[in-house]
Amino acid sequence: MNNRFSTVSALIITAFVLISTISIRQQSAENVRTAKKSIVTGADQPDQYIPYLKGKRVAMLANPTSIIGKKHLVDSLKSLGVNIVKIFGPEHGFRGKASAGIHVADETDSATGIPVISLYGKKNKPSRGDLANVDILLYDLQDVGCRFYTNINALVRVMEACQENDKELMILDRPNPNGYLIDGPVLDMQFKSGIGMFPIPMAHGLTVAEFAQMANGEGWLTNKVKCKLKIVKVANYEHDMPYTLPVPPSPNLNTQQSILLYPSTCLFEGVYLNHGRGTQFPFTVIGSPELKGRYAFSYTPTSIKGMAETPLFMDQVCYGLDLRTYDVNQLRKSRQINLQWLMELYKAHPHKEKFFDSKLSKEMGVIERLVGHAQFRKQIMEGRSEQEIRASWEPGLTAYKKMRKKYLLYR
Repeated sequence: MNNRFSTVSALIITAFVLISTISIRQQSAENVRTAKKSIVTGADQPDQYIPYLKGKRVAMLANPTSIIGKKHLVDSLKSLGVNIVKIFGPEHGFRGKASAGIHVADETDSATGIPVISLYGKKNKPSRGDLANVDILLYDLQDVGCRFYTNINALVRVMEACQENDKELMILDRPNPNGYLIDGPVLDMQFKSGIGMFPIPMAHGLTVAEFAQMANGEGWLTNKVKCKLKIVKVANYEHDMPYTLPVPPSPNLNTQQSILLYPSTCLFEGVYLNHGRGTQFPFTVIGSPELKGRYAFSYTPTSIKGMAETPLFMDQVCYGLDLRTYDVNQLRKSRQINLQWLMELYKAHPHKEKFFDSKLSKEMGVIERLVGHAQFRKQIMEGRSEQEIRASWEPGLTAYKKMRKKYLLYR
């Protein structure tokens, strides 16, 4: 009896092990198949939208990140028979040649002969006349997931223009390279400005298409109107996935390192320190001549056309932090903006009264407009802990994360 029971038990255990092994192997195979599926942007799925554009007069909001494969989207669509009647250009211009903050003039694109209307110059929104001979507007700009990156401002303005003129907006969605990150205080709307227009945190954790749905759903367009959207989703994408941008999204975000550090190092736009503007590695180094003797690392900002023509501390040796080799996986593990760098440099600065003085440099923004929080400056000056600073961002940040879920297109 005992032998028979032992034999049956052994058979049951063996069968369980076999079934478990098969299940694990099947799951592993599925994981491998999933891992092998590469991310495919909206633009890289022309079969999803070319038939819809055929026979229509198309306008585009585009820049150098608007590509199919390695070819510019405008050139590709023209060769595929799409009737592009005009192009709208954002900050830095359609071909991306203008420095940050520099107004861009209208022009005719030399490569295609298509008229280019700047939305970063005399106006920031298409007019009724601009859209009179347009059937559909196509949006394809790479974003980096931060409130102070101005592409989402341009997006909402073209959404408003489309609604006002009864036009449809098609968004070719792209991954957010900082899609894993949802952090920072939700913008206090008393600090609304060109670098912060919507009540979202510093790092919002959305693609542009998801943000467009949020702007519609939360009533952020003027008079709470809603734009008619047609979205071409990114294939095989989830927010936690790392994504290396094939084209720099703007002249001063010219490396993957700068893009991944940007949610943290853009804070230095609001203080009296150079954050790499005037070098070939902006947003990855931070320093000042006044930190000499406190840091060994040094660099010298110079005038660079198309990037930073009059950077802070131009032609002066700056001393400070070199983050070019910083392990950005630490940010991914923490899922937080790094506040320690700013806190450290404030403590090290010999002239603390200058640190937050926005009058000292025309390129800087007021820290409250960047961070979006009234207490941040005072908290740093009083030496508050990071835990205390983060606690002051609640309950707004948690409420945003809950609201965000309504508009997600991806896991």
